[in-house]
Parts: sequence; structure tokens; C-alpha cells
Amino acid sequence: MLIALLSIGIGATILAGMVTIYYDVPRQMRAQMRSYGANMLLMPADGETLDSPKLEGVLAQFPEDALVGAAPYRYVRLDMTSRQQSFTTAGTDFAQVLRTSPYFSVEGRYPESSREVLVGKEIADIIGVREGSTMELTWQPTETRPAGDASEDWVPGATLTGSAEGWSGAKISVTATLDDEARIESLEIDASTQTEEFGGRTQTEPEFAAQFIGKRLPLTLGEDVDALSGATVTSTAVVEALNGARQAAQSAQPNTMKYTVTGILVTGGEEEGYVFMSLEDMQALTGEDRLDVAELSVSADAEQLNALAEAVAENNEGVTARLVKRVTKSETAVLGKLQALVFLVTVVVLLLTMICVSTTMMAVVSERRREIGLRKALGASDNSIRGEFLGEGMFLGLLGGVLGAVLGFAFAQVVSVNVFNSSITFQPLLLPVTVIVSMAIAAVSCLAPIKRAVAIDPALVLKGE
Repeated sequence: MLIALLSIGIGATILAGMVTIYYDVPRQMRAQMRSYGANMLLMPADGETLDSPKLEGVLAQFPEDALVGAAPYRYVRLDMTSRQQSFTTAGTDFAQVLRTSPYFSVEGRYPESSREVLVGKEIADIIGVREGSTMELTWQPTETRPAGDASEDWVPGATLTGSAEGWSGAKISVTATLDDEARIESLEIDASTQTEEFGGRTQTEPEFAAQFIGKRLPLTLGEDVDALSGATVTSTAVVEALNGARQAAQSAQPNTMKYTVTGILVTGGEEEGYVFMSLEDMQALTGEDRLDVAELSVSADAEQLNALAEAVAENNEGVTARLVKRVTKSETAVLGKLQALVFLVTVVVLLLTMICVSTTMMAVVSERRREIGLRKALGASDNSIRGEFLGEGMFLGLLGGVLGAVLGFAFAQVVSVNVFNSSITFQPLLLPVTVIVSMAIAAVSCLAPIKRAVAIDPALVLKGE
């Protein structure tokens, strides 16, 4: 009976341990797989834009315990004029990069302050920079903002300044303020370089400047506004200065800033061909709060990831979510194979436990043949014999199940700490499930011994007594 108890206890221990690992291993493995990079991308839909406030709104819809990290990226081409080189530069949040891409290896440190950059090893080898070097980067926009129709002018509420050549090539300066409908709200003219009796009148006579108020740029002299009599050249210069100021305001201008290299990025991948700076520095350089993509590391299986991606598309207009299939499929395949292996080992151990308990109970029946024969000769029914052995087996299953549940959790904890380097959480249902399964295995194992005990013939067993 002690051997049967030990058999059930060992089987219950393996059962409890494997079941705990089976249900806890996805969480452990997903945490390990997060070190291989993001598994979801958020991008603007066609014709839409993605900025930081919109991204924060989308991320708020993710469960806090599932979202490991979310690294935003803005990619632009920057020039290093001193080396006649151009690089793809990424603006990002380095605190989130540490969560979504923990495999990044940095010789030095990550940028922590403004005007600091992280340089990929490939670029560092080309231009010869190292930790502590300085880089002067220039942003030269490839496109100018479209002017569009005057009613859709992009500079409402702006202050425009410009100049043009007047009489004898002397400069005339203008400063115009636009209202919320992009109409001229106020106009100041500096024509001090012109003759006082002619060109200077554009500055001293308020009637000339008053005709510009309420007009939208660009203007045409003779159609939208009239030239001042006797000062046609100066009047033309005022109109040209206003139109030139509007055109200059609509053209994105290059911007140059100096940065300090804090580290060299080594990944063995395409990231070594990039320069990384903070998203704040990127916005200061380009003057735009715009994102190209956000890389998300989400702790969830493939089915949950698909559900989250669909929810993002349904609840956020202009934002699309895509899964990184390479990472997602690898994670799903590894988890599926590992769980299948754990399940197979559990089934084999339970079958071996059943065989061991059944064999032990067979030996018990053989040892008690005379006792069983005597009881039957005295009038004991087959059901009473069945009840006795089944009760003993169920009791052994109860004791072995309780013992196995406790030892099984300890076994699973040791495995988890040594394999995944993290502890597991106790499952409250583990104890009753282990006890029930252990009692069921003990009951099934007793079926053959009980059948043999019931089949004992008292006359043959007690012959000669």
C-alpha cells in the first residue's frame, strides 16, 4: 500500500508540476520572446498623419498588463555637410526602445539629454566618429508646403515679412499680419529708402495701406490694389514684397544643429546604418510633430494580437495596425511545440502511474486471497469486496493527490526559476484538480484488481484449511 501511495504521489507531483508549467509557460515564453523585438506596428493610413497625441490615444486602448513597450519613430534624411554624407535619422523615445528592442547593444550610453545622438556602427566606421564626437546635421526638406487656393492658405494668423527692390534698386520692407481667415489684418510699410515726395508716400499716406486690409495673398497690382499715383515703382515693390513673404513662409527652410555622440549602436542588422536622436530633438529640427510608425511589444498570443489589431482599425480612424508575422509566427510555433511536449510527458507519466498502481493493487489482492475467500464464505457480497478495495484506492488517491499538489508546485517553481529565471504564480484550482485526477487514476487502476478479487472462489482458496 505504501508503494501504491508513493506511485500516486509521484504521478500527482508530475501532473501538478506539468499542468502549472503548461499554463504558465506561455506567459514566461512571451516575456522571453519580447527580447526579440516588436510584434505589432502602428502606422498612419493612406493620406492620414500620425502624431504623438493620436498615438497616446491608441495606446490607451491596450491592456496595461499586455503592453510591454511602444517606441515611436520618425524617419528623415539628414545631411552632414562637413563630410558630404547623408544619413537616415530616426527620432524616437529611448526609454521605450529599451523595452521594445532590448537586444540593442550600445558601446557607450543611450542619449539622455537634448542634442545627443546614437550612431549606428556602420555610419560610425564611415565617418570616423566615436563616443564624445560632435556631428553637425542639416535637415533639408524635400517638399514645400502647397499653397493651394487662397481660401485654403496654410498661414492664417501668421506674421509675414518681406522685401523687394523699389526705385533705384533700394529695398522696401513690409510686415503683414494675417487674421484667422488668412486675410491681411494689418500692414506696415518701410519705404524710407524712397524719395519722400513720391515713393515715401506709400508709407506716410494711410489710404494706400488701407486698401490691402481684408485681402488675401497673392495680390495683383491694378486688380486687387491700386498703385499710388506718381509712385508706381514703389507700389509694385510693396506688392512684390508681400507676395514674396507669403511664398517664403510656405517654403520649408533648412535647419542645422550640432549634436554630441553618446554611443555606437551594434545590432548586426540594418539599425547600424541609422542615426538615432530623441523625438523632441527631431521635432525641434523639423518643426513637425509627425510619426511614421510606432513599434509595439505586446505580450499576447496570435489570436489576441489579431483581435487587438482589428480593434485598433475599428476604433481609430486613420490608424492601421499590422503584425510582425516573423516574430508572431515564431512565438506561436515555439509555444505550441513546448506545450505539446509538456502535455505528452504528462500523459505518459499518468499512464505509467496507472500501470504501477494497478500492478501494486494486484499484489495486494494476491496477498489477501485467503482473507477475501474467508469473507465470501461467511457471506460477504461482491459489492462489499468491490467497495473495500475501491475505497482503499480512492483514499490512496486522495492522500497522493494532496501530497502531489504541494510537491508539484515546488517542482514547477524550481523548473521555472532555472529555465526562465522567474517565479510562477500559484493556481488555486491546482489542488482540487490534482486530487480529483489522482483519485480517478487510482479508481481506474483498481478496476482490474477488483475484478480479480471478486472472481476468487472461496472453495479453492480455503481448501485444506
